[in-house]
Amino acid sequence: MQLLPEPVRRLAAWCAVLLLVAGVAWVGILLCAELRTAVVPVLLALLGTALLGPFHRWLVKAHVNRSVAAGLTCVAVVAVVGGAMYIIVAALIDTGDQILDSLRTAAEDLSEHFGAAGTSLDDMASNARELLGRFGGTAASGVISGVSVVGETLAMAVLALLLVFFFLRDSDKAAGVLHALAPRGSAEMLEAMARRAFRAVEGFMRGTTFIAFIDAVCITVGLLILDVPGAIGLGALVFVGAYIPYLGAFVSGAVAVLVALADRGFVIALWVLGVVLAVQVLEGHVLQPVIQSRTVQMHPAVVMITITAGASVAGVLGMLLAVPLTAAAFGVVHELRGRYGAQGASGS
Repeated sequence: MQLLPEPVRRLAAWCAVLLLVAGVAWVGILLCAELRTAVVPVLLALLGTALLGPFHRWLVKAHVNRSVAAGLTCVAVVAVVGGAMYIIVAALIDTGDQILDSLRTAAEDLSEHFGAAGTSLDDMASNARELLGRFGGTAASGVISGVSVVGETLAMAVLALLLVFFFLRDSDKAAGVLHALAPRGSAEMLEAMARRAFRAVEGFMRGTTFIAFIDAVCITVGLLILDVPGAIGLGALVFVGAYIPYLGAFVSGAVAVLVALADRGFVIALWVLGVVLAVQVLEGHVLQPVIQSRTVQMHPAVVMITITAGASVAGVLGMLLAVPLTAAAFGVVHELRGRYGAQGASGS
């Protein structure tokens, strides 16, 4: 005798499955958090391998030894990333005070024009100064922990670079290793899932980097034409923020508009807003469909939820890693859907 009707039993079964999946995912997140010094370099190395893979394959096709090609690729990425970081940091240092002064002026102007809201802005500014004073008073006691954090970060960066070298050099052996470790009869499916996930991450990394470069160049040129102070630093901020979809573009664009409002007036601020919106329209309607048309497409709502979840788990690093990892998961889901969907269609 069945005590529960069929719909209720199905609902209970789905709830049990969801609870099991959520529990396994939560335990996995806790383990990754405990082993972050090993997990983070592996994830960063996978992203770096996805981004640098085409250059390494080009060197191998040019009859360069795989180990030498991997070494040259790592040297090139250190030179490029180091040079880019130097340019970005130098630009932010040179123009950082100017940008902060402009933002402070913009906050004061807004507080003067919005009355009660201005009072709250003044309160926020005073509270911020109080917090900064407290932070400055306790900064000396945190020097040791700060040094340890820097040392840990450098160690993870070096480990990630070494892993990039080995991943590039031995990428041709990955399929064989997967076949050797996979359970009997599942090697082919696991290889297809891994390739689909890696292609999604590869497309995301290359497309995002190219789009970030175009966005930064276009906005920097527009700011230079409009004679907005700190144009190079703001362009660098746009490039870095592009790796956090939607949120990064909103924050960097808002900073540019506020700087223009404070230093150049309302009309120039509107022109800057027009430049930012035009670049975003170009990105959303031209660059994204053309450059990332072969990657997994995700709805903006899914991207925002993913970024929020990544921030709650691992802060800024989680925001940077959340979207490519979700793209890989979507790639696996699409591969499974294609396989089992095709089998179901042929069976029916």
